[in-house]
Amino acid sequence: MTRLLALTVFAVLAACGEQPAPQARPPAVALPSAVVEAREIDLAYTAEAVVEAVRQSTVAAQIAGRVVEVRFDVGDAVKKGEVIVRIDERAATQAVAASTAQVQEAQATLANARAQYERSKQLAAQNFISAAGLEKAETDYKAAQARVSSIIAGAGQASTERSFATIVAPYSGVVSARHVEVGEMATPGKPLMTGFDPSSLRVVANVPQAQMSVIQTLGKAWVEIPALGKRIEAKQITVVPSADPRTHTTRVRLDLPVDVSGIYPGVFARAHFSTGRATRLLVPRAAVFRRSEVTAVYVIDAQGYSLLRQVRLGAAGDVDGIEVLSGLKPGERVALEPVKAGIAQLR
Repeated sequence: MTRLLALTVFAVLAACGEQPAPQARPPAVALPSAVVEAREIDLAYTAEAVVEAVRQSTVAAQIAGRVVEVRFDVGDAVKKGEVIVRIDERAATQAVAASTAQVQEAQATLANARAQYERSKQLAAQNFISAAGLEKAETDYKAAQARVSSIIAGAGQASTERSFATIVAPYSGVVSARHVEVGEMATPGKPLMTGFDPSSLRVVANVPQAQMSVIQTLGKAWVEIPALGKRIEAKQITVVPSADPRTHTTRVRLDLPVDVSGIYPGVFARAHFSTGRATRLLVPRAAVFRRSEVTAVYVIDAQGYSLLRQVRLGAAGDVDGIEVLSGLKPGERVALEPVKAGIAQLR
């Protein structure tokens, strides 16, 4: 009996000590990847900036009248010379008609004065009128000439004012603000529409005076648009020759290329001014992802599996890569699609 009990206990203990057979890992998912490497890059001073239009203007009314037509709205593209607003021109048309009638009247008076002057010259040659009579006829003729010139000038002014009833775009651009509606009263100086030229944009930053020497010496900069994830090399750097006495900064303008799209005045930007070159360990920007306060990448091991690893990044970098201060070593491979790498890790 005791022997049987001992065998039973031994069997139970043996069964409890058995380990389940290990399950095979699923095959690694092939993911786009890149190698972490050290290379020479531009060091930069970074300043907060804002995008502004080189050509931006507000079109205002030059005559008084009721607005009868508004052809464009905010966001519409307008070509140079296109009509954007029309003002009631009936009063201006009547002024032009009145000026035309006055011109015709003055020309008739001038013709009569010219004929009178010619007759007076003939009569004076025959001693039928005095010299004073000839002088008066000549004076009347010259006065009629001056009156015609004056009225013709007034008629031209009236015609010009009538043309102000049709407001056209001064250049091709995009409407950024509309200040008037159909039926409103326009008065001289009242804003009607604001627009800008999207093909001529620049970024403006205030830079400390201590950085101006190296910025002007190297003359190289690029612009980062965080909202769009774009990094654009500046076409030209212009230093405004004045400084703010309160902040001790100088205004610097960075002209952008004409083919930049998706950017408009007022967008926040960062201006990066080159201050030299150095070798830094870079990780591709596409490989980095951020979750709350965690900055990490997925490292691809020798078997092709992705492993999450937290990293600490620096401020230096270029268009493709960003400086990594810790968490990675040269030669390691990282996944360029972190979301897919995270899903693959859960398999």
